Amino acid sequence: MADEIRHIVFDIGKVLIHYDPNLPFSRIIPDEAERRHFFDTVCTHDWNIEQDRGRAWSEAEAELIALHPAREPQIRAFRQYWREMVPHAYDGSVEILKSLIADGHDVTMLTNFAADTFREAQEMYPFLTLSRGVTVSGEVGLIKPDVAIYKRHAETFGLEPAHTIFIDDSHPNVEGAISAGWQAVHFTGADKLREDLVARGLRV
Repeated sequence: MADEIRHIVFDIGKVLIHYDPNLPFSRIIPDEAERRHFFDTVCTHDWNIEQDRGRAWSEAEAELIALHPAREPQIRAFRQYWREMVPHAYDGSVEILKSLIADGHDVTMLTNFAADTFREAQEMYPFLTLSRGVTVSGEVGLIKPDVAIYKRHAETFGLEPAHTIFIDDSHPNVEGAISAGWQAVHFTGADKLREDLVARGLRV
């Protein structure tokens, strides 16, 4: 039987708020094949994750512009139109978050996010300020699923790993939490999350 849950840790992107770079770029690069090529070869996932690790946007843009000078406007558009990539919250998940906090549970957040865009996200979505605290990858220079960021979060907020449950939409990030000694659930939607938490003894 799993240990009692005393700490609940939420991921943010695709758990509490939607994220999709295609939203602004469907306008910037209307052709779907060209847009896919752009994300595969220019503003790639690996390039973007370095901002989550703490690299400044100015440095990230300069690196790509040097390699793809003809793409400069599109490269700069990635940061310029970032807010359009996070257009709405997932109301069901936010309701669960707020309910857990209101009931006195210990809730924190652990997210792969660039430091500056995270502050913008908090302005757009004030519920991102409600938990006891948050570890932002871009501020600590570590990213999920590196076990070190889970350990850093647990140490920062005094969490007991075996009594901690982590909620993330990414299988590798869930496995990272388990490797750090946490319990974890893979997020696929609010209804399933509610079931998973109830199954572990939480009233949601």
